[in-house]
Amino acid sequence: MNPARSTLSLLFLFASCIAAPSLAQHQITDLAAPNAPIPVAGPRVAFETSVGRVVVELYPEKAPRTVANFLSYVRDGHYNGTVFHRVIPNLLIQGGAFTPDLQQKPERAPIANEANNGLSNLRGTLSAARRPNEKDSATAQFFINTVDNRQLDYRGDATPMMTGYCVFGRVVEGMDIVDKIRLVPTGPRPPLPADVPLTAVLVERASTVEP
Repeated sequence: MNPARSTLSLLFLFASCIAAPSLAQHQITDLAAPNAPIPVAGPRVAFETSVGRVVVELYPEKAPRTVANFLSYVRDGHYNGTVFHRVIPNLLIQGGAFTPDLQQKPERAPIANEANNGLSNLRGTLSAARRPNEKDSATAQFFINTVDNRQLDYRGDATPMMTGYCVFGRVVEGMDIVDKIRLVPTGPRPPLPADVPLTAVLVERASTVEP
């Protein structure tokens, strides 16, 4: 099986088993787990999308490898012309890999998982996507949590699933755009099995911006 398709299929199967609460029950809250220090504000990246602008703030002190990896893809122009290829309204929106015709862009070697950093996958946070059965498999793909997804947090090292998904930033502008994206109609579009926007949501440009 194509490794990219395997990655997406595994992550899809994992997410489809999660019972997420409705969006109405959640507001954007402190992204840190209880008793964890609030991360120091870091660089910001703006996504100019076909439905509006989303700005994320990154936390290099909490996830240095993940932030450096993400910024390297931003600076190389990797995200320009990609789409949000996976949208599950009460879970997440995911992008960073595919062009509008669902051709996957080349990616660099995967990085180590930094999910054990005290940050939680709460609504509005930015996290690194990876294979559920390989803890150190994140590359260019990312997702934005549309609800509180504490089930995706670090819970230990016993299994790859328990090692969690690394939070490395949060949306600071354009959460209304995220909510607009999460409501677009979706379905299967080969080679992806499900949850693909039927009308492409395009990242026209991703770039670093001043706070």
